[in-house]
Amino acid sequence: MNAPRQTLVVLFGGQSAEHDVSRVTASHVIRAADPSRYDVVAVGIDRDGTWRASPAHEWRGNSPRDTGGSLAVTGDAVEPSAVLRRHSGAVIVPLLHGPLGEDGTVQGMLELLGLPYVGSGVLASAVAMDKGVAKRLFAEAGLPQAGSVTMHYDECSPRNLLMLWNDSATDLFVKPANMGSSVGVSRASSPEELAAAVDAAARYDNWIVIEEAVHGREIEVAVLGNREPRASLPGEITPSKDFYDYEDKYVDDAATLTVPARLTAEQTEEVRRLAVRAYRALRCEGMARVDFFLEEDGRGFLINEINTIPGFTPISMYPKMWEASGLAYPALIDELVRLALERHSARRRTTDR
Repeated sequence: MNAPRQTLVVLFGGQSAEHDVSRVTASHVIRAADPSRYDVVAVGIDRDGTWRASPAHEWRGNSPRDTGGSLAVTGDAVEPSAVLRRHSGAVIVPLLHGPLGEDGTVQGMLELLGLPYVGSGVLASAVAMDKGVAKRLFAEAGLPQAGSVTMHYDECSPRNLLMLWNDSATDLFVKPANMGSSVGVSRASSPEELAAAVDAAARYDNWIVIEEAVHGREIEVAVLGNREPRASLPGEITPSKDFYDYEDKYVDDAATLTVPARLTAEQTEEVRRLAVRAYRALRCEGMARVDFFLEEDGRGFLINEINTIPGFTPISMYPKMWEASGLAYPALIDELVRLALERHSARRRTTDR
């Protein structure tokens, strides 16, 4: 007899500035999920926070309603916990990039409801989302990284920013502490540009990360697993601009992605080891993409950040790196579902649910 099909509830959209990125990711994941193994229910979240669920039959057989490769947020408004409880045997697949989705908020709700879900738990999701806090934990774990400072916007007075600029020996990158997809990120080459960059980042978060500009190659590693994580072959991004910004990632499609990265065997093994160390330092589970800079004539690999819900289209780095490592896109989805159920089972043992 055939095994019963597993229901997947895909959460997408959301209230963050990465709403559109999430819609693209969800469209591709639903298309790739094996219809002989999964029934898919899509639950979209409007920019205003309204949850909307389309009838389940509209998603069976991998036929998502999309517009230009982006899954549309459609359907009747629903109460979040009610629609999730309706599918009590499902695995939840949160594809919500950025705040109010990737930062532990939705994960906390799923924990309260006792539902299995793909990806990291509350702690790892929250810490990885906050770049300032993550950098502290990387330092504690002895991971090499560029110099940086995290400041509240209230502390970013003209005097303090001028002192910071005068103490720097290079250009500075400014970014919101809690945001992804390079949203709100600017490069500053003067005190005036630094002040403007801080104001731009503050549109998205009150906490601002200011870090030294690193002149190096951009190397990424995909990590997969719970207690025994494993790392993919690394990939390399060659931006078309000064840095890999939002337009380069999602609009212009002008950056060059090289998988596997052109590294020596020793460099490949080193960056894979560092990626797993970073993953464990933040207690990640399920999946994450770990981003590095490589200063070949300087400090070597420097960790930049971890993304617990990385871009997941077939041309995104995370699935491309696993494909180069021998794990195809549909099989990667299967593995993430398996890891979600494994983690949920272990969690139930410790909470007596």
